[in-house]
This record gives sequence, structure tokens and C-alpha cells, in this order.
Amino acid sequence: MNKVLIAEDSGVFRLLLRRTLGDSYEVLEAADGETALSLAREHKPALVVLDIVMKGMSGIEVCRKLKEDPHTKEGVVLMLTAKADEVHIEEARSAGADDYFTKPFSPKALLQKVEEVLGESQKPTLK
Repeated sequence: MNKVLIAEDSGVFRLLLRRTLGDSYEVLEAADGETALSLAREHKPALVVLDIVMKGMSGIEVCRKLKEDPHTKEGVVLMLTAKADEVHIEEARSAGADDYFTKPFSPKALLQKVEEVLGESQKPTLK
């Protein structure tokens, strides 16, 4: 089962993300950027879902560090945020984000986006 790391400071959103993705993926969770970096380096998830606004280190900075690190640069980064303006989207792209998804969201649409960014070879198998 593919690993997905969720970096989101809101416990409510982490719960929603875990429930949305947990049947198809092994879900790891971080409430802040430092923990997200540590978990990504340790577990090498196929996908990191990052909120932009987090206490301490922003999701943009986490993304930049993941993409600069030889041990984590191959992982896919999906920004998941309420910041839907072009400035934030461009900032995420410049940091190396592979895709961008905005809140609020439909759980079904998020699952489809995750499958899309991971590609055919990493789609979950039906149970």
C-alpha cells in the first residue's frame, strides 16, 4: 500500500483527509512542517499533501526542502490549501509542488486528484 503523508495543522482537516485516503493508502500525519520533513525523510511517502499555512514552517518551505533533498525529491507534492490565488499557486510551483488543490473540497474529488498525481501505476487496488 502506498504511503501518503498529510501535513495539516488543523486536526479536523487531518481527520477528513485520513478518512478520505485511509482506505486506499497508508496515511501518515504531521501537524507542522518540521514533523512533516522528519516523517518524509524517514518513510519516503509516494505523496506529501501540504497545507500552505502552518505554524512554524509553511508548506511552501516544506515543499522546497523536500524537493532539494536527494532522499525525498522524487516524492510527489500536492498543495492543499484555501489560498487559491495565482500568487500562491506560482509560489508553490516555484517551490517544486507537483500540483495544487483548494479547500473546501469534495472528498471524492480529492481522491481522484491523488490518483491522478500518483499516476496509473500507483492507483489503489479495489478491495
